[in-house]
Amino acid sequence: MLSRRRVLLGAAAAGIARFVRAAVFDMPAGACDCHVHIFGDARRFPFVPTRVYTPGPASIDELRALHRRLHISRVVIIQPSVYGTDNSCTLDAIHRIGPTSRGVAVIDAATPDAALDEMNRAGIRGLRVNIATGGQADPSVSRQRLKVAVERANGRNWHVQVNTGAAFIERIQDDVMAAPVPFVFDHFGGAEAALGVDQPGFGALLKLVRAGKAYAKLSGAYRRSAGGPPYSDVLPLAKALIAANPQRMLWGTDWPHPDSSTVARRKPTDIAPRLQVDDRLILDRLAVWAPDAALRATILVENPARLYGF
Repeated sequence: MLSRRRVLLGAAAAGIARFVRAAVFDMPAGACDCHVHIFGDARRFPFVPTRVYTPGPASIDELRALHRRLHISRVVIIQPSVYGTDNSCTLDAIHRIGPTSRGVAVIDAATPDAALDEMNRAGIRGLRVNIATGGQADPSVSRQRLKVAVERANGRNWHVQVNTGAAFIERIQDDVMAAPVPFVFDHFGGAEAALGVDQPGFGALLKLVRAGKAYAKLSGAYRRSAGGPPYSDVLPLAKALIAANPQRMLWGTDWPHPDSSTVARRKPTDIAPRLQVDDRLILDRLAVWAPDAALRATILVENPARLYGF
């Protein structure tokens, strides 16, 4: 989680970041942003009362403008925790963007198979279990939610996506190894850059990636960094993951960078301002983590095409 101090430091450094970017690289055709959220009009797409934060609007038009600037042509829209199991906003966005978009949904055990079949036709390719901001701290309950997700994803050529801290991965690594569907771990598997590659759970993530049982998203570096832009302390985590298995790496902006952290005197129903993140810098970091153009094409184009069925 980001502390208030880290958020302020990131905002203060945003201008400086423009002058310390890595060299811009040519984007390969078919590049995919594998992690964004859309937050629609709250009157049409209401948030769940149990949410831990309230985002401001983040529209499709804004997303399109960002992707034009970054020369990104494909996108995966991730169902955020604030909508619970009502995937209407995510499905609406996929429909409006069209065939260059896919999505990852959130369901529960009561979601009927017919609804999953309809989601599949609409472009959903995975199920998300949000342990980090879903308000569920009981490991046994979290493991049961993962079990349900695996059972529902199996047979549909879907994957299970997990947002969690790195230590939890160690608890579930045997379950992931035995699962009949791939797993995707958000944001470097929740590893903290300050703790390095030897922190609890990161070794388990590397093992799963190396075995081809899990994908890791090279996303949310600003959430993992202790030092702010240009997030240099995240480099060892990125290098270790890419070295473990480049065919299991994905990249995403994490746009629009919602602030899901707990802030003193801010209620969950108060609008949480977006974190000040330079998306051009976020993309440029990939040139540092993966200097070879062919390797970047694997991460940006080939892996998403295989996993999401572009």
